[in-house]
Amino acid sequence: MPGGVLPKLVIGTVFAAVIAAVVLYVVPSDDYLLLPDKAHPVAPLVTVQGGHNPAGPGGIYFVDVFERRASVFESMFPWIHHGSTLVPASLIVPPGVSDKAVRQADLRAMSVSQRVAAAVALRRLGYRVVAKPSGVIVSALEGTSHAAGKVRVGDLIERVDGSPTPSIAKLRTQMAHVRPGDDVTLSLLRGGKHIAVRVQTMSDPTRSRRAIIGFAPEQAARITLPIKVQIDAGNVGGPSAGLAFALEVMEKLGHNVDHGYRVAATGEIELDGAVGAIGGIKQKTYGVRAAHADVFLVPVAGENARDAKRYAHGLRIIPVKTFAQALRALATLPRKG
Repeated sequence: MPGGVLPKLVIGTVFAAVIAAVVLYVVPSDDYLLLPDKAHPVAPLVTVQGGHNPAGPGGIYFVDVFERRASVFESMFPWIHHGSTLVPASLIVPPGVSDKAVRQADLRAMSVSQRVAAAVALRRLGYRVVAKPSGVIVSALEGTSHAAGKVRVGDLIERVDGSPTPSIAKLRTQMAHVRPGDDVTLSLLRGGKHIAVRVQTMSDPTRSRRAIIGFAPEQAARITLPIKVQIDAGNVGGPSAGLAFALEVMEKLGHNVDHGYRVAATGEIELDGAVGAIGGIKQKTYGVRAAHADVFLVPVAGENARDAKRYAHGLRIIPVKTFAQALRALATLPRKG
């Protein structure tokens, strides 16, 4: 082979490989990456009328998860990102739903969780809080749902077949009278307008005799607080910081909730104080460890606490079912010293 040809072939091969790798890293795949984010202090985000920032060690922390579409390269080699999880895009953005609609739903869920968190904390402190369920929000549609094209993410379901459905529980009670395949009439509030749509139901994949519409429900409520509570989480979406927000409201009002510990918390909080399951528990546990928190309050629901313990690596995981239980668990921690 003539001199210089072999080096040129090697250089050409390497150059082509680099170009291919760059292209694979830029072109999006059909998967999403869940990536850890270091836990953040909640105190700077919460302002309570008449409240103040507590002095001393400790503090309440919330933790988020970065979600973004993976490149083809990342889809092939997800292990290049420490603590990441690769999931099908359909689990993050249901078929037929835009990325923008999902983002708006996440921000709305965060807004709702903030009001509910404040209501739960103030009720615990003896304040009179008015909280009335006002309907069920469609936060996501399943790809197989017959409601696609008729119901939109963000719609508020007020009635099913004429019966009021102010809460998720009432909606399920009404749907219990329907057989899979039957049609139901949904009374919706969309953009300030009341509309009605007819939708064929489908079978629940876990219980074939139960009829469902095929959407992820989110509780809407009218909440009136006796004092002003402002929570600014910026562009962070989703309801999973509810428990942390509720704990911080109590801290702001002079109650030593953390007892000198760096307390991270995750969990969707309900109006009755129940703490619901959240997603991305692996990434959140990594994020809490990165912040060097002492303890991590995690929902029992959805096996969140069990899964968190798999990635704890020495971090103390405290499983909780309710806000009251979370407070008791923190109050019984040994004195920090």
